[in-house]
Amino acid sequence: MKRLNPRFIAAGALALMLAACASSDPLPMIATATVTPHLTDSAYVAVDGAQLPMKSWLPEGDVKGVILAIHGMNDYSNAFAIPAKTWAQDGIATYAFDQRGFGAAPLRGRWVGTYQLDSDVATVSRLLRAKYPHVPLYLLGESMGGAVVITAATGWAGAQRPDVDGIILVAPAVWGEQTMNVFYRTALWVVDHVAPRWQLSGSGLHILPSDNIPMLRAFSRDPLVIKETRVDTINGLVQIMSEALEAAPQLKQRTLLLYGANDQLVPQGPVQEFVQTLPKSNVGGDTVAYYDKGYHMLLRDLEGAKVATDVEDWMFHPNAALPSGADVAGAAKFLPNAAATLNAKLGGTVQARAN
Repeated sequence: MKRLNPRFIAAGALALMLAACASSDPLPMIATATVTPHLTDSAYVAVDGAQLPMKSWLPEGDVKGVILAIHGMNDYSNAFAIPAKTWAQDGIATYAFDQRGFGAAPLRGRWVGTYQLDSDVATVSRLLRAKYPHVPLYLLGESMGGAVVITAATGWAGAQRPDVDGIILVAPAVWGEQTMNVFYRTALWVVDHVAPRWQLSGSGLHILPSDNIPMLRAFSRDPLVIKETRVDTINGLVQIMSEALEAAPQLKQRTLLLYGANDQLVPQGPVQEFVQTLPKSNVGGDTVAYYDKGYHMLLRDLEGAKVATDVEDWMFHPNAALPSGADVAGAAKFLPNAAATLNAKLGGTVQARAN
């Protein structure tokens, strides 16, 4: 199999949004008949008849809240198995589906475009809203899934917007071409036009996406996780990251953003730019959490339970500080204008903790 020198094309970080990339299998056929979109016990059936595998983790008692979770690059719905079990214990139902091009969904290894990804998210959100009409529904996106959530929530590609009460961004992929140097941009453009089917592997880059080594070993052995990625798919990733960064000023939903100090895949600079360009009316309303021991796979890290608890608390107690205190660190680092408001609410602890 042909490989490119990683130094030639920003290879690693782009191809490895979740520390894995993979070759495309023969393309499955998608049904052409138009159907009414619906959910089954194991899939989301789209309007074109495509069946996207879906997993759910449900509480034993009453459902108090719902999370629709969108996985990252080359990952699939199982990405949320660890936090979803925690949430289910406290009444939160979690649903996640394999996005087109990933996992066991149609067109594995291919990039289907922002509009299609956004449309699927919007449709599933509305199906879940109909299923749970009287409980809060939140849209959560991890890494590339965060970019999808942002473009979907803002209607960036022209698709119908999801019907949710707020969004949760876990290490969102907002490393758009606006923040890349000219070498990376030029190299990707050239290779995408000359050899779009070439596949890149992240091997040899020594990127650590999590401190949970047993989880990473299982992740690397999972046959549904893609291990090598086509150049044109990487180009699609860069495009949606760029769109997500540009869409920030239009993101008006209540938002929680989670970021780890040890994230080696999404640089802090683009995240900083994204946060700073959120609507000014949201300052003080958005919450940015910063975990000094966190990595890219925050919800699956060794301290992932702490992050999962923060997500749950933010859902149910919108006016309270996060249990971990990560919002204090996040305000000090990313939201200086909001830090004063949070400082007053917490009795002057923001500056103290920041120091």
